[in-house]
Amino acid sequence: MPATLFKGKSKLGLRGDAILQLDYTVGQLVQELKNNGLYENTIIIFTSDNGPVLDDGYADQAVEKSANHDAFGGWRGGKYSAFEAGSRVPFLVSWPAVIKGGQQSDALIGQVDLLASFAGQLGVSYPKDQAVDSQNQWKTLIGTDKKGRTYLVKSSGTFSIIQGDYKYIKPRKGAKIDKAVNIELGNDEQPQLYNLRTDKAEKENIAAKHTNKVKELEQLLQSQL
Repeated sequence: MPATLFKGKSKLGLRGDAILQLDYTVGQLVQELKNNGLYENTIIIFTSDNGPVLDDGYADQAVEKSANHDAFGGWRGGKYSAFEAGSRVPFLVSWPAVIKGGQQSDALIGQVDLLASFAGQLGVSYPKDQAVDSQNQWKTLIGTDKKGRTYLVKSSGTFSIIQGDYKYIKPRKGAKIDKAVNIELGNDEQPQLYNLRTDKAEKENIAAKHTNKVKELEQLLQSQL
């Protein structure tokens, strides 16, 4: 629930008010850093733990008062989904002393990489049997590496893997849609392969046309499970 100060201020329901409060709170933190001369050399990362969902069971009028905003950004699926809108989230990094503002990167990175990246930069060691999926992507974080990971494994019901332009979703028997939230889950008993560069909405399953690529990505995926 948003604080009393923000209730009704957005005219977009409780969720809109909560987002307004979030924006205000981040602004306060940034201003406090500036007041204490710490802003230029402080790393701020703003991201989300999952993709969008409007009606998640809360009586917040998120659907009715969305003002036709496309929270999914043209991606397919949403929270709980193996499709891209399930896990492709905003990832903003600010460090004025090091990172030039206004940049945009298409580099592949996962939040799991934060541990290895900061540990590597700070010279902190951790047991090798922990955080085994985490990769040191420090250069990606600060914007000097525009490519990032060579591949990324994701799990949301079924497993999927992204490598280059291609995304492979492992076959899984299950519901096509989560009716409670009206979101496609990405389940299919057949392999799914999409070219995210030319088909960000994952509309055309090209698995039947690229069987060798399906086999290659299935083998790579299995090697990581």
